Amino acid sequence: MSAGNVLLFIIFPYVAMAVFVVGHWWRYRTDQFAWTSRSTQLLDRRVLGWASPAFHYGALAAVGGHVIGLCIPQGVTEAIGMSENTYRWFSAIAGGIAGLVTLVGFIGLVYRRAVSDRVRRTTTRVDIFTYFLLTVLIVMGCWMTFGHNLLAHAPYNYRVSVGVWWRSLFYLQPDVNAIRDAPVLYQLHAIIAWAFWAAFPFTRLVHAWSIPLQYIGRPYILYRRRFQGAR
Repeated sequence: MSAGNVLLFIIFPYVAMAVFVVGHWWRYRTDQFAWTSRSTQLLDRRVLGWASPAFHYGALAAVGGHVIGLCIPQGVTEAIGMSENTYRWFSAIAGGIAGLVTLVGFIGLVYRRAVSDRVRRTTTRVDIFTYFLLTVLIVMGCWMTFGHNLLAHAPYNYRVSVGVWWRSLFYLQPDVNAIRDAPVLYQLHAIIAWAFWAAFPFTRLVHAWSIPLQYIGRPYILYRRRFQGAR
């Protein structure tokens, strides 16, 4: 096991996890007023109307697919009667659709931020860095889905390598050998993904955790006329 493998596939993921957790705590304690998406909808909503839903729903589906693929071992799906080939086609088609929807929405958001003067002025360096990481991750993910799964003559099964390594990190028994022989593209995708999660607490993306669940049990708001004869 080389020092480079230890750094990239053991130390870096754990550092990213620590920064992700501590960063959220620090951000919430010190910067609650900026815990928002800093919406620019009032500045320009023409593109945002379709690009934002496409990006958010596509990204949510893509993250869900990653969680399922990385968390559920191959033996589990085979035990319920789903062959690896069936799983591959199902995950590749669903992942391909989610990836394309995410990509279309993301292109729309980037285009809007690039061509609108008013929106561009609200863009921070952190936003640019986040967009860069997302661009790399989305493009790599789409290429792996179509180039390595749907269109390849010999599809690569990442669940027996990347999936095993990913789960081993949470078992606190990192299995570097599992990912060492994976294609470089998959290794880079994993490393950049950890960098993205480390940067997450310091970006506008933290608004993803601000789900207004309290609205479900909130009392109704009643509106009454101030004066009896008011219309």
